[in-house]
Amino acid sequence: MDAAAAASLAEIEREIVSRNPEHAFVPTLDRVRRVCELLGDPQHAYRVVHLTGTNGKTSTARMVEALVREHGLRTGLFTSPHLTSITERIQVDGAPISAARFVEVWEDVAPYIGVADRESVAAGGPRLSFFEVLTVMAFAAFADAPVDVAVIEVGMGGEWDSTNVADGDVAVITPVDLDHQEWLGDTVEAIAKTKAGIIKPGATAVVSRQAEAAEAAIEARAAEVGARLVREGRELELEGRHLAVGGQVVDLLTTTGLYTGIFLPLHGEHMGHNALVALAAVEALLSDGGVLDGGVIEAGFAGVTSPGRLELVRSSPTVIVDVAHNPHGVAALATTLQESFAFERLIGVVGVLGDKDAEGILAALEPVLAEVVLTKNSSPRCADPADLREVAVSIFDEDRVHIVEHLDDALQTAADLAERDDVIGVGVGAGVLVTGSVITVADARILLSR
Repeated sequence: MDAAAAASLAEIEREIVSRNPEHAFVPTLDRVRRVCELLGDPQHAYRVVHLTGTNGKTSTARMVEALVREHGLRTGLFTSPHLTSITERIQVDGAPISAARFVEVWEDVAPYIGVADRESVAAGGPRLSFFEVLTVMAFAAFADAPVDVAVIEVGMGGEWDSTNVADGDVAVITPVDLDHQEWLGDTVEAIAKTKAGIIKPGATAVVSRQAEAAEAAIEARAAEVGARLVREGRELELEGRHLAVGGQVVDLLTTTGLYTGIFLPLHGEHMGHNALVALAAVEALLSDGGVLDGGVIEAGFAGVTSPGRLELVRSSPTVIVDVAHNPHGVAALATTLQESFAFERLIGVVGVLGDKDAEGILAALEPVLAEVVLTKNSSPRCADPADLREVAVSIFDEDRVHIVEHLDDALQTAADLAERDDVIGVGVGAGVLVTGSVITVADARILLSR
């Protein structure tokens, strides 16, 4: 990235960040719909796979994009949040747009965002939020590319998420659980109802295995709009999986047939389920009822990456980062650690946001951690680790809990603890896990030069 592009990107990012953040917004589609109208509705210029859910959205979206691209189609991918650079959120053909291209897109859409901002403020409303601006930029960038298919991940919820001005040919709903209750509701059923709002008339809804209440809400929405349902546990099944070097091999049963021996370079049973749903979504988009080419599917899955998801970022000791930030996600992480890694001593570095279920997160981590280091990430919303000490001690006991406010010091403390009393040899059987928040992982990746 040249200096001029970097400076322009930083200036634009400051302007966007000055708006209402992703967690503070007025839930309506009106502002984004107005900008898109002024731009000529770029979100209708390509086919769309739209994804929501509580866990697994980003990994599944990356799988869908890789499979579609392997079929020779040009792809756009919009995910959130980012780990290192804001440009990661908008990808074309599997790569983040450049800083220079990000600047160009902003300059193209900024006048129209200004119009919508002024109209909203005049009516007593807010300017477009941070996420709404990025949504508009993604839609415009994909139309300009142009892409054949855009894979769009919601920011939060579904029904009133700014991405929902797009009409997904395929709606994907990954597992729904309690999260963001202050915005989405206090029950799984209420959250599922909001998320099911992305299912559009005549679309295909591909649905991961769900709790009964969530499934009922999703099925009700599909019936209301006349959407076709393809559900894990009914029309879809993860038929088999076994561990392999660097990941796993899975057998995936879809509505058209059985795909066997597919290598997936990602760890964990949950990733196998994500792969099943991703394949079903691509079938719904591209297949006319027949089985897709097995060689193409194998090549697509083989190229999938998922940064920040059980990602190895350093060795001696081994340091793994994972963005799990709610009890459901952490439980899947813990299961995968026990299945796929042979740590004799694993130390956790945990930083969580203040609105998250810290007790549930720590309880799910306890079986796999020898000790835990509570710390802070760069977000002003991060919970003070000292405030979590009592909860942590009730789960781990006092000798296993450490408070280190700064993340860089926490990482060093964890590394020292991991290798303490290592009788086999430095780095062998010892590990550090960084988790609890996307921001904690993003900060750690930067500190560890990832």
